[in-house]
Amino acid sequence: MNLTVYWFPERVELAPLPIWQPVGEELNLSCQVSGGAPRDHLSVVLLRGEEELGRQPVGKGEPAKVMFTVRPRREDHGTNFSCRWELDLRSQGLELFQNTSAPRKLQTYVLPSTNPHLEVPPIVEVGSRWPVNCTLDGLFPASDANIYLVLGDQKLESNITYDGDSVLAKAWIEENEEGNHSLKCSVSLGEEGRRTRESVIVYSFPPPTLTLSPPEASEWTTVTVECVTRDGAVVTLKRGVSAEPLGPRAQIKLNVSASDHRRNFSCSAALEIAGQVVHKHQTRELHVLYGPRLDQQDCLGNWTWQEGSEQTLKCEAWGNPIPKLNCSRKGDGASLPIGDLRPVRREVAGTYLCRAISARGRVTREVVLNVLHGQNILDIVIPVVAVTLILGALGTAGYVYNYQRKIQKYELQKARKAQEEAALKLNAQSTPP
Repeated sequence: MNLTVYWFPERVELAPLPIWQPVGEELNLSCQVSGGAPRDHLSVVLLRGEEELGRQPVGKGEPAKVMFTVRPRREDHGTNFSCRWELDLRSQGLELFQNTSAPRKLQTYVLPSTNPHLEVPPIVEVGSRWPVNCTLDGLFPASDANIYLVLGDQKLESNITYDGDSVLAKAWIEENEEGNHSLKCSVSLGEEGRRTRESVIVYSFPPPTLTLSPPEASEWTTVTVECVTRDGAVVTLKRGVSAEPLGPRAQIKLNVSASDHRRNFSCSAALEIAGQVVHKHQTRELHVLYGPRLDQQDCLGNWTWQEGSEQTLKCEAWGNPIPKLNCSRKGDGASLPIGDLRPVRREVAGTYLCRAISARGRVTREVVLNVLHGQNILDIVIPVVAVTLILGALGTAGYVYNYQRKIQKYELQKARKAQEEAALKLNAQSTPP
């Protein structure tokens, strides 16, 4: 008689898993079984969730260790692994007995071999605010990645976003200290990390100093325009479209006139920093003092309008300072109706004397305003028609006179030619053969 004595294992346990496991790398898992007999009917099964990954018999050791090797996948991230012992006594007329260990969760990850991409301007100005972006693609799971930016020894406050397998950190930086600063971006996932370092040059470059001496000058006097920049930079001084040669200091002198009033002078300074050229600009406006102007283009000397029509009368003086304009009609002193005349009335007709006065002097101009109406029109039209008729008659008489002279001249030339031909014929007959 054969007697089989059996008992169940006291404990089965899956050894602790690594906190993070790289995807695709071999992972050794250990199942420990304490007790249990008969051992030749006792086996251990490795489970991924409810899926059976492998089965091995339990050895004679106490406790017995059974090893399994797996290659975790992306989809294994967050999956439970466990060990189950099975005591199969069905050949002895009994049944299959089994028990499973407590599960352990596996965390897998993918960290690319490339370093993060750090976007940062190579040069920035003191006191300016500038953006920094750091990104890394190909992460899994990207949401578990840690990313941070460091300027010098100071960790920056960053806005972090995740998109699929990418992570992006954005930060704004304001640095008030000149010099070469180190900016680092670090990304870590699982047990690994990647880092990128860039240098940022913080510079100070104030705008050039542009001076007009004097800033307000009288007409036909000399003004000095000068532009100065910091050491190591060069300036270009522009007046209209012309430019002075490059140098750390530029200066021009000019004899100003009224046309120079409100002219803009600009100075551009350039400084090369780390192979890049930085520009700063400064602009000044020149003011020229000159006496009043009351020219034909600003105040037409003669207007002739039809009564009842709608017109606009423009007459203005210019100068610096702006002159005061006064136009009064000769005889009664009525003011010239500058502006909209809607309608034009005959009462505004007359000869006006316009005076433009300022602290720089005075000018006068006589203007005439004619208004055509009724008999006034006939008085103008009839003489014009008469003159036109007289000129037409004179032109016709002159044409006839010139035509007759040409005919007489032509007849005279024809008679003279006939006489010459007759004389030549007579001479030819009298000559002996």
